[in-house]
Amino acid sequence: MNNEKTEYRVRFEDFGKKQYLCRKNESVMKTEFAMETERLLLRPWRESDAKALYKYASDPEVGPRAGWPPHKSAEESREIIRTIFNNDHTWAIELKATNEVIGCIGYYVCGESNISIGENDVEAGYWVARPFWNRGICTEALRLLIDYCFREKGYSAIWSDFFVNNPASGRVMEKCDFRDTGKINWCSHLYHGDDSPVRIMILESTKVV
Repeated sequence: MNNEKTEYRVRFEDFGKKQYLCRKNESVMKTEFAMETERLLLRPWRESDAKALYKYASDPEVGPRAGWPPHKSAEESREIIRTIFNNDHTWAIELKATNEVIGCIGYYVCGESNISIGENDVEAGYWVARPFWNRGICTEALRLLIDYCFREKGYSAIWSDFFVNNPASGRVMEKCDFRDTGKINWCSHLYHGDDSPVRIMILESTKVV
């Protein structure tokens, strides 16, 4: 039985055009959560996504803007799926029209984050492949993640940050009502983190209707 083909079922309340879904993965006996809009499906990563991940994550214009090095092989991408992406708060961004994985979105909880955040806060991160830039995909995915973090998980605030030499990422946050904290931070553990500081943004649950 191929569990990767299991259909998603509507699980949570439908917020406008956004839906939370789940599926039962019998091989590991756990429920996996996914989310969708009319264009996008945010779902757990699969090892079979390795080729698609490598296709876009090997682009030298993508990873460094988000703080990680370009992938060197499909096997490296597969290992990242097995390890870094193997959790309940990282999702593949799948374009529903083509069923193609074109990016990644997720969050870090307190203790995992790149910046100092509160115990009931998270730090969001995302990227999308270069052929899909300037189509509103990151904004659409981030709004869906915001709904999930506040309405379903009950977090108090979502933090995020972007390299000051990558203002396009900051504009995505602004479109999702994040505000500039006025803080600049150096994240030396990020790829090229010593070359450019990050600007820190925040969205508080009390500011979301």
